[in-house]
Amino acid sequence: MSDDPRRALVHYRLEEAAETLAEAELLRDAGSYRGAVNRAYYAMFYALLGLLATRGLGASKHSGAIALFDREFVKTGLLAPELSRALHLAFQRRQVHDYGEITRPDRDLADESIEDARRFIEAIRNYLRDQGDSP
Repeated sequence: MSDDPRRALVHYRLEEAAETLAEAELLRDAGSYRGAVNRAYYAMFYALLGLLATRGLGASKHSGAIALFDREFVKTGLLAPELSRALHLAFQRRQVHDYGEITRPDRDLADESIEDARRFIEAIRNYLRDQGDSP
């Protein structure tokens, strides 16, 4: 992929992340905590896809994308292990609350999920800016 389409994809994914984070906040404020947890995870996932695109990487499954993040960015020391923990936790929360039986997230969980997503997206943006990959 040439540089311009790659940068456009990175930019698109980061816009998706920001929009989805705003959706999470709206859902949380409306008392839709399950939806807020879901959208907070997806906000992180879209930022992750943008980051992976900088290296021409992608995966067909969420778990594969997360594994690429850990291998390419966390284990190499480019990004903090706390970001990996937050991403894994967000994925787990989304799985439990989307597919689990009789699970009800509360506002505190929604707040934590949104804050984790905000920090994750900001860290990705900062990394991309520092690397000169900022769209």
